Amino acid sequence: MDWNDAKLFLAVAREGQVLAAAGRLGISQATLSRRVQALEEAVGARLFERSTRGAALTDAGRLFLETAERVEAEMLSATERLKAVEAAPAGTVRIGAPDGLGSAYIAARLGALGMRYPALRVQLVPLTRNFSLSQREADVAIMIGRPKKGRLRARLLADYTLGLYATRVYLAGHGVPERVEDLANHRLVGYVDDLMPSAELNYAEEVWRGWTSAFEVSTAIGQREVVASGAAIGLLHDFMVASDERFVPVLPDRRPVRSYVAVWHENLQGSRRLSAVVDFLAEAMRRDKALFSPRA
Repeated sequence: MDWNDAKLFLAVAREGQVLAAAGRLGISQATLSRRVQALEEAVGARLFERSTRGAALTDAGRLFLETAERVEAEMLSATERLKAVEAAPAGTVRIGAPDGLGSAYIAARLGALGMRYPALRVQLVPLTRNFSLSQREADVAIMIGRPKKGRLRARLLADYTLGLYATRVYLAGHGVPERVEDLANHRLVGYVDDLMPSAELNYAEEVWRGWTSAFEVSTAIGQREVVASGAAIGLLHDFMVASDERFVPVLPDRRPVRSYVAVWHENLQGSRRLSAVVDFLAEAMRRDKALFSPRA
């Protein structure tokens, strides 16, 4: 039996006339009559009593109507469920991210995210502080390392490395340090200690306990610009200076490693728009693994 013929049967049963049903369906009366007859032959029973007044259901037709309507309801329900599963993510997602990752990496990829999900509205907040997910300061926060408490879910996006960098102009004027202790004779740039939002950002002491900054800048991008100006040696994210010939590696064996982790409140665990954004970021950063850890 052809389900399409059963749908035509339903149209005739509901209209009570072949002609009216044909008009609603946009097909000829002859075609509709032929398809209903084919259905009757397939089920082995006469479904309608035809007369000049219309088409009345037989006992077999009434029985078949109940079955056909149940099948129709199930098909419609299944179709709606499938549409819900496959529906394009829509709505607003706010991403809170460290300033370096947000401005130097994620921002340049928002166009690709928008092309993939046109109904998605993305807010990117690249700041140096932590975000409160419970207070909805962000839907998803990119953190350095996994959270240690709270009703949160997390997904590793990428490990990343940092390295010491300077410009050729700086090294020509101040010399090239050969040992980490030689940094005592150089001008260094680092974070503002009392404004450091996370202990995970204390890369400098991991490189050398004697680190003292001549310049303190509270953002990773700001530190990069100090180094780019030729004023100091800085500990910079490798992905932020990749392919930029202004930056020369210094003491390349000193390479702190950290991890970017996407974190969201457990209440948003089933959100399609959130999953779409996190999946996109994970995919992009996995593809750019060599950018984040070039010497891995």
